[in-house]
Amino acid sequence: MDIHELTAAYALDALDQEEREQYEAHLAQCEQCRTELAGLGETAAALALAAPSASPPPQLRTRILEAAAAERENVVPLRPRRAWVTRAAAAAASVAACTAIGLGVWAATLSHDLGHQQALNAATQRATEILLDPASKKTSLRGGRGLVAVDATGNGVLVVRRLPAAPSGKTYEAWVIPAGGAPQRAAVFQGGSKVTMVPLAENVPAGAVVAATIERAGGVSKPTSTPILSAET
Repeated sequence: MDIHELTAAYALDALDQEEREQYEAHLAQCEQCRTELAGLGETAAALALAAPSASPPPQLRTRILEAAAAERENVVPLRPRRAWVTRAAAAAASVAACTAIGLGVWAATLSHDLGHQQALNAATQRATEILLDPASKKTSLRGGRGLVAVDATGNGVLVVRRLPAAPSGKTYEAWVIPAGGAPQRAAVFQGGSKVTMVPLAENVPAGAVVAATIERAGGVSKPTSTPILSAET
């Protein structure tokens, strides 16, 4: 294996002891690898934080407690024991029903959020595999700090460091542009993170250009502005 291909694995601490020692000895002599490692190091540090954690809406707990408190006000004190027990039981049942409905909504919301998180985790894992793959080809970006990595099957990932958040009402959109072909939609993303990592939905053929433009929110079917980022694979 060409020792230059170990840069991504070294950045993600995926080399064994012997490979690490060989690579570090080479690193002292190779400016190209030092430059590429500097670009990958910050990306590696951000991978663990790439997917947001799932959490229920903060206002849901408040709504449940308010509904339960309103039901408690219907309990009338100082009545004969049988009537008081009946009213208390009815109120308790009403509170329990309200709470159960609230928890059901909470559970449904959490289930949706967890499904979204699992999808994000899967995308992050796939992007990491592409970056780690010694056979993947990595090309530096023009117009920004980062790279495009493409594995042997054409799966690609766009990595951009310190990309500002898209303007209000706008989004970034990634494109795969085959040589002599029309741009193909590959992803929409917002930026605003220390490292933005975007798995590409379209395969990236040899010689294609991966580019990003600023478009209206939700994306468009074809580019309407000049690319702000690009890399020829």
